[in-house]
Amino acid sequence: MTRTILRRLVAGVLGAGVALTGLSGPAIAASGDTAVSVGRLVLEPTDRGYAGSLQVTVNYRGHEASYLKLAVSEAVPGAFDGLDPADPCVYGVAQPARTIHCHVPGGALQPGERRKFTVDFRVLTTTRPYAMVTPGGKVAITTGDRNPANDTADFSALFRSTTGSLRAPRPYVRDTRTDSVVSAGPAALARQEDGSWLGRVPMTVRVAGDAAHDVYWLTPTLPSGLEIGGTEPADVCTASCMVAGGTFMPGEERKIALLIWAPAEVAPGDLGTGSVHLGASFGWGDMLTDVDPADNVATFAITAG
Repeated sequence: MTRTILRRLVAGVLGAGVALTGLSGPAIAASGDTAVSVGRLVLEPTDRGYAGSLQVTVNYRGHEASYLKLAVSEAVPGAFDGLDPADPCVYGVAQPARTIHCHVPGGALQPGERRKFTVDFRVLTTTRPYAMVTPGGKVAITTGDRNPANDTADFSALFRSTTGSLRAPRPYVRDTRTDSVVSAGPAALARQEDGSWLGRVPMTVRVAGDAAHDVYWLTPTLPSGLEIGGTEPADVCTASCMVAGGTFMPGEERKIALLIWAPAEVAPGDLGTGSVHLGASFGWGDMLTDVDPADNVATFAITAG
């Protein structure tokens, strides 16, 4: 199983579109048609949300070997968790669900070949004592030649209850806005062997809802002369820093530290006040709207010595 995480494609880029021009690999053959069928997607409750796999069967009736294109539209935004067998994929634009573009795993299909694989999903939401369902999923297979015989299949995501039932499912309604909060403590910078200063800003990030997101970001504002030195645990950190650990479960809380650096010529004492803004992105890096933007900002005092 693999998980293609958009944050690895947009590392260090906040709020900017990323051009996804398609998958690399051999050219798509220009002849043939396809048929696709899917099984039932049942998401089982786990200790971290729900997880399940959709079996896909592709019948290729072309006259020459072909690498087939696969497009998976999520029934639940952000739920795609990879292919089995594994194969690289890229995300399309979230609207608010999104389509994931891949190739049918396993290489070129031969004329008349019938191939099975699974699409894995994970939904990070609180498990419920009742079944749920959400429609809107779709699998599309094409040969890349605008052939009208290329095929699609629809699917729904069915959530099993924590009591084991699939009966009388209720609609699954996901949050559309994030509900997060950040807090920060003071930073005390200590002199290093080379004379420079280094310190930690202890922070706590908590996410309450289950709105679809790829990553949470911390964007610091520091007094003149001070610089970001990274985070603990470490993750991508340039003008903004990713909160390590990937996507959040509802109610999940993480403690991290923002590292602050100052040059040797800085005198000991009060260095001023810094702040940090917490935000989340989904899809091509667009920032999400929080239910209470006021608690997405925290300030902290900085001293040296």
